[in-house]
Amino acid sequence: MKVYKFGGASVKDADGVRNLVTVLQKLDFTKGILVVSAMGKMTNAFEKMVTSYFFEKESISAQIESIANFHKKIAQELFGDKSQVIFSEIDIIIEEVKSFVKRNTSTDYNYVYDQIVSKAELLSTKICSEFIKEKRIEITWLDVRKCIKTNSDFRRAKVDWDKTTTQIKSQVNNTQLYITQGFIAGNDKNTTTLGREGSDYTAAIFAYCLDAEEVTIFKDVAGVLNADPKVFKETILLNQISYKEAIEMAFFGASVIHPKTIQPLQKKIIPLYVKSFLNPLQRGTKVCKGLDLEPKVPCFIVKKNQILLSISDKEFHFVMENDISQIFDYLHTFRLKVNLIQNSAISFTVCIEDNFNGFDLFIQKIKTKYKVLYNRNVELYTIRHFTENSIQEIGKNKMVLLKQTSRETTQLVMES
Repeated sequence: MKVYKFGGASVKDADGVRNLVTVLQKLDFTKGILVVSAMGKMTNAFEKMVTSYFFEKESISAQIESIANFHKKIAQELFGDKSQVIFSEIDIIIEEVKSFVKRNTSTDYNYVYDQIVSKAELLSTKICSEFIKEKRIEITWLDVRKCIKTNSDFRRAKVDWDKTTTQIKSQVNNTQLYITQGFIAGNDKNTTTLGREGSDYTAAIFAYCLDAEEVTIFKDVAGVLNADPKVFKETILLNQISYKEAIEMAFFGASVIHPKTIQPLQKKIIPLYVKSFLNPLQRGTKVCKGLDLEPKVPCFIVKKNQILLSISDKEFHFVMENDISQIFDYLHTFRLKVNLIQNSAISFTVCIEDNFNGFDLFIQKIKTKYKVLYNRNVELYTIRHFTENSIQEIGKNKMVLLKQTSRETTQLVMES
């Protein structure tokens, strides 16, 4: 049993879907789990629709039509005169979106988000499944919402591992090939999601529950690089990373692996491969038990759109454990992700990201008791296995607002 995962960039158009089949054929992947993300930038398009649902409803109809046409165009290119069958599948899902928009009465943004944005994965896997069958590869479309069971914490749902293991084992026969959706899951009544970019985690969940031999994530890069090639001109391919190092890198924000992906794989010592969907026969990067990093070079991770926040007592009293506990309680309440912590005698500083638009409410709450200073739109650079030269290179020509160094890691908060 193996698990393959293809991200949105790999199936962004008709050629991408054709290439997916080519990869399956080259690697002789005829049994296991195929996890596929939404096509191209469709998750962004559905997210825009959710925003419109709350703030600009008159634009929703045009957005839905644009999304339907995007998928039908790909289907037309793939199936030609035979595209009517998949057109019907697309129409069914689009009608579900329209129906939800009309009948929903909930004002919970996160609930609405999960019910709407999840449709992108359903559309993608319907098209890919039909095209794989067209190429005479036997495959079964699997509704992941019936497999991965979670609580009702919408947009960051927590997996119920006992229920999920039972459901997956009852749905999957290890002699067959299945295609299913990444990122989404289900509770007793509704669709949930596992967090943005959660398709990698989906693959790891299936691997854990099925005691898979390995997991392979196909990306638009050769493997895990020591830096984002969109940000840095020169990058180095990492041949091997330990589970521990991968968790560290994911925690600090390395985008190539979802933060939650490694833990279930580590528990059962299931290796993870990260490969290029354009060159699937190349080795790529292996994440496994063993050396932390090979080759051992500085690794650079960048997180943009951060907020640097400093909190102090209005009377210049010490910031004590009870103050820090209360601050963290507020951060949790307003769903603000903390990426760096630093404290002194009279102040407590954090670098955070506001994925759930809770920062302004947080500030209103915290200002009643504390003095607050903050900088929006800063950048957080993390250097794992740093050298003095790597620190100097990153900080060159930018205003460094905060620097923190531990044994293996340096973090710099800088103006963008």
